[in-house]
Amino acid sequence: MSDPITDQRLLYIHDQLSDEDIQREVDLYGPLTDSVRQLIAATLQTEVGEPDVRRAKALVEEAAAILQERAIPGPYGVRWGASGWKRGWGNAADGVRNAVAPPLTIQTDPDGRTWTDFHLGPQYEGPAGLTHGGVSALILDQVLGDCAVAAGSPGMTGTLTLRYRKPTPLGDLHAEARFDRMDGVKAIVKGHIADAAGICVEAEGIFILPRWAREAAAASTAG
Repeated sequence: MSDPITDQRLLYIHDQLSDEDIQREVDLYGPLTDSVRQLIAATLQTEVGEPDVRRAKALVEEAAAILQERAIPGPYGVRWGASGWKRGWGNAADGVRNAVAPPLTIQTDPDGRTWTDFHLGPQYEGPAGLTHGGVSALILDQVLGDCAVAAGSPGMTGTLTLRYRKPTPLGDLHAEARFDRMDGVKAIVKGHIADAAGICVEAEGIFILPRWAREAAAASTAG
């Protein structure tokens, strides 16, 4: 049986690509991902007849076959180029190459506030006309986690506590987070999602750097 910790370490890759090569990949794969994202929404909303549905299905399968002719065998992982440009392009919240992602473009202000303005289409529906609560959790997990990284205390989610204050509509939304404090190895971050009328969901997250990563960082510093 494989060791999940070892398997995870193998997905942190320093591939030493130049910034120019990485930007070329962004310019190539980003629009492809956007097109697939549009396809997901169109699949949900379409009311065309059976012949068009069958034709569209055949075209989608053809496109998938083309893309699978050369593909990595598993997750994308996290990669760093020669300059340190980090790419978590498989990320379900903001991955450049993941059409499941809304996507989020997360910003960090000089005062440490991490935030994003984003749009959720019909594919993120839970209750009729409203955002699925799990999607809100996904977004807040990412925004709060990025805030912990910006504060110099990166980690994986230990707990994420949510308070749903009012229904979250689909459409244009805003999320933000602020670093609260450290408690031993735990980074504690607070944030929320809001629409134009106010806060919809509040969250507190605890982020902990895995032991193996703390040990590797300590060894690197000692060396």
